[in-house]
Amino acid sequence: MRLQGGSYTRTALITLLALAVTPSSTFYVPGVAPTSYKPQDKVPLNVNHLTPATSVDDPQLHSTFSFDYYHIAFGFCQPDGGPKDVSESLGSILFGDRILTSPFELFMAKNETCKALCAEKKYAQRSAKFVNKRIFQSYNMNWLIDGLPAAERITDPTTNTEYYRPGFALGTVEEGQPRFHNHYDITIDFHRTSRRGEEMRVVGVIVQPSSRRNSKNLGDGKADCGSPDVPLVLDEDGETSVTFTYSVSWRESPTAWATRWDKYLHVFDPKIHWFSLISSGVIVIFLTGVVGMILLRALKKDITRYNRLDAFNLDDLSGTAADMEDGVQEDSGWKLVHGDVFRTPKYTLLLSVFLGNGAQLFVMTGITIAFALFGFLSPSNRGYLGTVMILSYTLFGFIGGYVSARVYKSFGGEAWKRNIALTPTLIPSIVFATFFLLNLFLWAKQSSGAVPFLTMLVLVGIWFIISVPLSFAGSWVGFRQPPISTPVRTNQIPRQIPPSTSYLRPIPSMLVAGILPFGVIFDELYFIMNSIWFSRVYYMFGFLFVCYGLMIMTCAAVTVMMVYFLLCSENYHWQWRSFVIAGASGGYVFVYALLYWLTRLSLSSVVGGVLYVGYSALISFLFFVLTGTIGFFSSWAFVHKIYGSIKVD
Repeated sequence: MRLQGGSYTRTALITLLALAVTPSSTFYVPGVAPTSYKPQDKVPLNVNHLTPATSVDDPQLHSTFSFDYYHIAFGFCQPDGGPKDVSESLGSILFGDRILTSPFELFMAKNETCKALCAEKKYAQRSAKFVNKRIFQSYNMNWLIDGLPAAERITDPTTNTEYYRPGFALGTVEEGQPRFHNHYDITIDFHRTSRRGEEMRVVGVIVQPSSRRNSKNLGDGKADCGSPDVPLVLDEDGETSVTFTYSVSWRESPTAWATRWDKYLHVFDPKIHWFSLISSGVIVIFLTGVVGMILLRALKKDITRYNRLDAFNLDDLSGTAADMEDGVQEDSGWKLVHGDVFRTPKYTLLLSVFLGNGAQLFVMTGITIAFALFGFLSPSNRGYLGTVMILSYTLFGFIGGYVSARVYKSFGGEAWKRNIALTPTLIPSIVFATFFLLNLFLWAKQSSGAVPFLTMLVLVGIWFIISVPLSFAGSWVGFRQPPISTPVRTNQIPRQIPPSTSYLRPIPSMLVAGILPFGVIFDELYFIMNSIWFSRVYYMFGFLFVCYGLMIMTCAAVTVMMVYFLLCSENYHWQWRSFVIAGASGGYVFVYALLYWLTRLSLSSVVGGVLYVGYSALISFLFFVLTGTIGFFSSWAFVHKIYGSIKVD
C-alpha cells in the first residue's frame, strides 16, 4: 500500500493557503475554471480508490474499507515511470481520496477501438483470492476525467428517470462465479463552446465494463478484445493471465459545462424530502406554538400574581381569600427557588468547556451549510466541504474560548488557567485520539482510507498553530469582560429539593425531550449516511439548511419547557439538566446508526464493525455537544428573563 505522507502533507498545507485566496471564476467560490480542449488534445484520465458499493441483486454494503487503485493485489496497469499523485484538498485526503495518474490515453473527439492498456498481467493465487473477494463485496472502481467521475447510467425505478451513478463495478457475480472486468468501453460526452467548434469541454463520462478472457495484446498498443461471451474468472488454485483493454467513443452533447453535474446529482424519491420537510415544519410550529402559549400564559399569570402578592404584607393576609387566589399559595411555584436558581452548578469547568466547543460547532455548522447552500462548495471541488468544515472550526477557536471563559467567569469559577488550557484541547483531543485509533485499523488493513501519518501531524500542527492561539485570545477577552449579572441574589444556604415526579427525573426527561430534535433531522440523516457509506454525492443543502433551523427551534422549545417544569417542582439544578436534555438527541443518533447498520450493512469482519461503531459514536458525541449547547443557552436566556420580571425583596 502506498502511504506517501510527504506529498499529502504538502498538498494539505497548499490547500489551506489557496482556499482563502482563490478568486471566483464561475458561480462557485472557490470555483473550478472549465478546461477547453481542441481536437486531438490529450484528455487526462485519473484513477481514485476502489470503494465498496451495492449491486442490483444485493442492496446491502459488505465492507467499510477502500483500497488504493494501485494496490499490488489488484495488478492494474501503471503508467510509464509509475503513477504520480494528483493535487487534492485536505478534506479529500481525510475522506480517503487517493487520486493518481493512469496509463489511459484519451484524445479529444478521437474514437478508438480495442487498445491494449499494457502488457499481459499474471495473477497469482493470493491476488486472485483478494480480487475475487472484492468482487463478491461489490467493489466499485472510480475514475476521473476532467474532474467528472466515470459513471454508470442507471434508471431510477421510482421516478423512471435516468441518472449517472459515479463508479462502476470491479466485476460481477453470475452463477456463483466472480467475473473480473478487464475491458472498458468509455463513452465521453463533449460540448462545443464556440460556433466554429474549435474548443470542446467534457460534460459527461460513462464506462461500461465487461469480462473477456480471450483478450490478447497484439503489440503497438493494439489488442484483440475478445468476446464478452467468454468471461474472465481468476483462478484461485493457479496462475491467471489477464490482458486489459479499452475502447473510447466521443459524442457531442447539448449539455453546457455549467450544468454537467446535473446528471450526477439525482434526488432519490424527492417526495420523501418534501414530506419530511413539511411534516417537520408542522411539528415544530405546533410544538413551538403550544410551548409558547403554555409558558406565556402561565408565566404571565405567575408573574402578575407574584408581583401582586409582594405588594401586600402576606402575614396579614394569611388565611384570607387573597392568600388562596387562583388556588396558588406562597409556598409553591418557581419563584420559591429564586435564591438558588443561579447557584453555581457542579463540574463548572467541564460544563464551560463543553459550551465553548459547542458554540464553536454551532457556528461552524451554520457557516458550512450556508456556504454549501449558496453554491460555494461545488461537487467538482472534491473534498472542499470537509476542508471548509475543518478550517472554519479551526478559525472559530476564538468564539469557543470567549464563550467558555465568559460562562466560567459568570459561574464564579476560579481555575481560569485550566479553563483556558482545556477549552481548545479537551474535546479536540477526544476526537483526534478516537480518529487516530480507528486509523490504526485502516493502516492494518492496508486501506487507502488510512490518513498518512505526516498528514495527521500537519492537522495537529494546524490546530496548535492556529486554533489554540485563537482560543487563548478569546479566553483572554472573555475573562476581561464582567460576569453576566443575575437578576436575583443567591442565598448562602442551599434550599432543599423535594422529590421529583417520574417524568422530571434525568433519564425519563432525556428520553422524552431528546427524541423531538432527532425526529426533525431523521429523514435527512438517512440520506447523509447513505452519502457517507455508499459513496454518493450529497448536495441537498437547501433541505439540510431548513432542517438545521428547525432542529435549533425544537431544541430550544423542548428544553425551555422541561426547565420550566423542573423549576416549578422546586428543582433549581437546571444547568446540566438543560444541557443533557437537548444533548440526548445525540444518543438517538447513535441508536439510529446501529439500526442503520442492521438494515443497510452486512459487514463481514469485526474490524469493519469497530470502524462503523467508532465513527458513529464520534459523530453522535459531537452532535450531543452541539444540541446540548443550544439547549443550555436557550434555558439560560429563559431563566434570566423570567426571574428578571418578578419583584424579589
